[in-house]
Amino acid sequence: MLRTMKIVLTLEQKQQLEQMHDTERDSRVCDRIKAVLLASEGWSQVMISQALRIHESTVARHLSDYVLSEKLKPENGGSQSRLSEIQTMQLIEHLT
Repeated sequence: MLRTMKIVLTLEQKQQLEQMHDTERDSRVCDRIKAVLLASEGWSQVMISQALRIHESTVARHLSDYVLSEKLKPENGGSQSRLSEIQTMQLIEHLT
């Protein structure tokens, strides 16, 4: 089954995404931008995943993230610190 998530972009949005793609150094962000641009041109998720050589579920997640919140950059927050604020400051002082 070919899933197509049609994303409608204005000319200004498309130009902005293309400029971001040209200046972005993170290839993950570039893949997200390409997925959005290709979806706006009517490409199916399967076609996009094959073109970008990433899994179809990854394409679906990228497109969903963009539609819901215009998210293009991965936001890996890491884990919560197990040290208190004071312990963290003491550790930094010790290491520097």
